[in-house]
Parts: sequence; C-alpha cells; structure tokens
Amino acid sequence: MSNKPLNGIKIIDFTHVQAGPACTQMLAWFGADVIKVERPGAGDVTRSQLRDIPDVDALYFTMLNSNKRSLTLDTKKPEGKAVLEKLIKECDVLVENFGPGALDRMGFTWERIQELNPKMILASVKGFSDGHHYEDLKVYENVAQCAGGAASTTGWWKGEQSGPMISSAALGDSNTGMHLAIGILTAYIGRQQTGKGQKVAVAMQDAVLNLCRVKMRDQLRLDKLGYLEEYPQYPHETFSDVVPRGGNAGGGGQPGWILKCKGWETDPNAYIYFTVQGHAWAPICDAIGKPEWKTDPLYMTPKARQPHIMDIFGTIETWLQDKTKFEAVDILRKFDIPCAPVQSMKELLNDPSLRASGSIVDVPHKERGSYVTVGSPIKFSDLKPEITGSPLLGEHTDEVLAELGYTKDQIAAMHTANAV
Repeated sequence: MSNKPLNGIKIIDFTHVQAGPACTQMLAWFGADVIKVERPGAGDVTRSQLRDIPDVDALYFTMLNSNKRSLTLDTKKPEGKAVLEKLIKECDVLVENFGPGALDRMGFTWERIQELNPKMILASVKGFSDGHHYEDLKVYENVAQCAGGAASTTGWWKGEQSGPMISSAALGDSNTGMHLAIGILTAYIGRQQTGKGQKVAVAMQDAVLNLCRVKMRDQLRLDKLGYLEEYPQYPHETFSDVVPRGGNAGGGGQPGWILKCKGWETDPNAYIYFTVQGHAWAPICDAIGKPEWKTDPLYMTPKARQPHIMDIFGTIETWLQDKTKFEAVDILRKFDIPCAPVQSMKELLNDPSLRASGSIVDVPHKERGSYVTVGSPIKFSDLKPEITGSPLLGEHTDEVLAELGYTKDQIAAMHTANAV
C-alpha cells in the first residue's frame, strides 16, 4: 500500500538484537522508511546467532527486521561520519540501543544532532533510566525481568522448584521496543505542534515494571492487610512482607490454574488454563456435572471456595481426564467459562485462525527462500500491513547513498575505502 499511515517518516535504525529492532520493525510495518545502519562485513549480531542454515541470516534476525533497508556504514571513518551527518539532516528519527555514551564517543552528542537537525527525535533503549544507580550496568532480557520485578513474582513458592523464574515472553526486550514505539509516535505528533524534536528513552527496567503494576498493587495491599486472599497461599500459609510467587494462580482476583487433560503423560502441553470467575460459578457447576455445588454453602461464594480452591481444581481435573484440551475448551466455551488450551509454538505456527488474520505469515527471502514470522498484532479496519523480507547485509547501501546525493564515483570510492 502506498498510503500507509507512517509513509514519509524516515528512521535511522542504529539498533541491534531485539528491543530496538522490534520497535523499528513495527514502525516499518506501518509505512515508515527504516534504514538499518550496520557495520560493514558483520552487521547485526543476530544475523549469525542461532543459525538453522549455514551462512544465511538467522531467523533471530529475519523475524525482527522485516520491511527495512540495510545500509552498511563505518562511522569511525570520516566518509562514514559524513554519510551519517547527511542522514541525520534528512531523517525524522534516530533509534539507538548502544551502551551509555557510545553515540557521544562517535561524535554525535545530542547537541550535535540538534545542530544538524533541530527536528530530530532521538529515541533510546536503555537498561536503567538516566541517573539510576545502575545506569552503567549492561542489561539483557532476563536481567531486565529480574530488575523490573517480574522474576520475583513468577514461579513456585515452595518445594524443589521454588525460587524466582524468568518468563519466556520478551518482557525486557520486545516489550521495551513497543513502549519506545509509542514514545516515538508521541514525540512525532508533538513535533507537529512545536516544530522541535526531542529525546525519548525507555529503560528496560521501567518497561518490565509497567507490565508488573498488578504485582505492585498487590504489594501495596499486602502492606495494608498482611495477606492476599486470591493467592494460593491463603488461608493455609503465612505471608511474608513481599508479594509471593503464586505458581499458576490468576493474580487478578479470579482464581485460575493450569489443569491436566487427556494425554498429559506424553504431551507436555496437554493442559488448559481454567478460571473460576464468580459470575461463571453456576455454569461451571453445570459443565462439570456438579449442580449441587451451586447451593452448597462451602461452594456458593468466592470467599467460601478459597480455602479449598485446590480441591475444586482437582475435581475439575478429574472431569478433564478423558478429554483433550481442545475438546475440553469446546465444551467449556459453550458455558461462557474463561479458559484456553496451552498451545505450543508448533500448534501456533499451524493455527489456521492466526494464518487467516495475518498474525502468522510466510515471507519470501532472497537467500532462505521463505520464512515464517509473526505478523502485526495490531489490526486495523483500513490497513493490512504487508510483511516483507528482512534485508541482506548492505543490500540498500548504494540506493540510500544515491538518495543522499552521492554520485556513482563517490559511492565506488567509499566502497574502496571500506567506509560502507
């Protein structure tokens, strides 16, 4: 489509690995011209990490860099610096996730960037916010999950498997990228009003913390009450002064748990998540063949059920033992009971609904032939983002340089000098 909403926005993508690339990829899906600046001969480290095909860009790279153009540039050389200066003058946004001070050492301080382009929006992924006592600490996905509170509230609270646990969802990386995309678009709209650019930054710790606000809520409640009645520890165990790990508990005031279905002995994902919502209690009783629970004082109210909620889940699990997860959900959804099958990555890759909606897409690639990737999770009534293949290293270098006004001879000279 030529009328994508972000058409006309030019972005210098100085990011690598996951957080920054996830941000810029989404903006590219919606029409921004994203120019990924990479080191000559090497490029983004994810091009070679976790390869499944020798000497071909890894899926780690392809799945985070669709719809972009690749420009190789050695900013340590004067020719490379000159190209970057021209880019800054002509682009709207520069996104980076270097370590603290890296852009400054390159000669591109915020003051210098403003001199070159007062309208420039400088967007940064950081580990910790400016002035934080850990601001010089190097941060990766799992570090951010621990620093942002997610790990301390995830996992089991007793037994051999107790202890903090990391989520496989990219709470530190892709989540930070999505927050940064919101910040960039907000700054861009602000620029339309003021004519001035500004700095935008998202710290990975802050992005994780933002997703953990319900656990912060629970900490504040715990400070007041000394207990949390929706956690599985209540009422049989003692609470400490910090929010406990709750296993598979719902965490939102509605008891929930992961329950075994038919085939769990051999299928590690033969489970469903089942939620006991208050308004759905009568339908639950009907669905699992326990109509007497509807009028039993031990079961009628959430407060009455909580002391033996795990026994209730045990009864539901017994009802599930002769049903596959999909059969169980098909029955339960007719009663409007909140539940879902635990779906594996393999099942999601082949889910016809996700394929039809564009949430999972096949994308052609010049060297891989084709790869499967996640499409836009945001759906529009008048826009269907087209996902295109990730660029080869330096694939668009000459094209971008020509757009910046360089002649063929000048471009050839930069290649000779290994500046691009």
